[in-house]
Amino acid sequence: MASIKIPKSWQISEQEVTPEDIYLRRREFLGTSLKLGSATMAAIYGFSPFTNGWSAEPEQFSPSTITPEIIASRFNNFYEFGVEKQEIWKSSRKLQTEGWRIEVGGLVKNPQTLEFETLKFPEEERIYRLRCVEAWSVVIPWIGFPLRLLIDKLEPLASARYIKFTTFLDPIIAPGQKKRFWEPWPYTEGLRLDEARHDLTFMATGIYGHPLPNQHGAPLRLVIPWKYGFKSIKSIARIEFTREEPETFYTSLSPLVYDFDANVHPDIPYARWHQAFERIPGQEETVKTLPYNGYANQVAGLYL
Repeated sequence: MASIKIPKSWQISEQEVTPEDIYLRRREFLGTSLKLGSATMAAIYGFSPFTNGWSAEPEQFSPSTITPEIIASRFNNFYEFGVEKQEIWKSSRKLQTEGWRIEVGGLVKNPQTLEFETLKFPEEERIYRLRCVEAWSVVIPWIGFPLRLLIDKLEPLASARYIKFTTFLDPIIAPGQKKRFWEPWPYTEGLRLDEARHDLTFMATGIYGHPLPNQHGAPLRLVIPWKYGFKSIKSIARIEFTREEPETFYTSLSPLVYDFDANVHPDIPYARWHQAFERIPGQEETVKTLPYNGYANQVAGLYL
């Protein structure tokens, strides 16, 4: 008797996945991009990765259509390597991820140092929306495992209520950490343990069918699709379990603007950017932002 596979409530419909012929054109594009100028690429493929926006012709992308990898990989925030989004994919090449280690401490049964290569969990692909507080968004196919699997392996103590993440600190290869010395480097983020154990909370080790490149947070990053993108910390180097809410990079800088929860709420203005609408690759017009970035049915109950 054939088994019945029941899709999870958060899964994006297969009808909205990029058609195979378009996906394969991405491979064609990657093979020819170095030979073409940005104007030529825009004319042929409908976008240019070397500008601040995307051309609307000839392809149109719905809010749930996978973002072409050439856009997602060359339009990044990773302030350790600068503030120019279009340059991060190049400047982040200096980050050495071979032999990456992750320190584990705080309220945990066994403080230890993990070798990234020894993290063996069943891999799966998750297609998630990613919403930046700067009012743009993308849809990314991640590869990795639910964070709760790692938490269970680490065995936090019963007194632990939060989990804090810290990225690397190396001003020699990360000019942002040196030039922006007034900021509280290294970058840190945190979650309540119930948020961290939620099925949607994901540890990404790959993207678009291959390992994470540096600009996406190699070798290990957090992905929390219902929160603003700055919560999804990149290149995790330390995990700590705490009793009290941890101070994070942005709550240290401006706690009244960058709140710890950082849930996507369209009706709440955020810093310099409105949140009711967002820009989508391939569209000139903005679209309405969804409560909790479209995951309200799954996570709203966490905040009642």
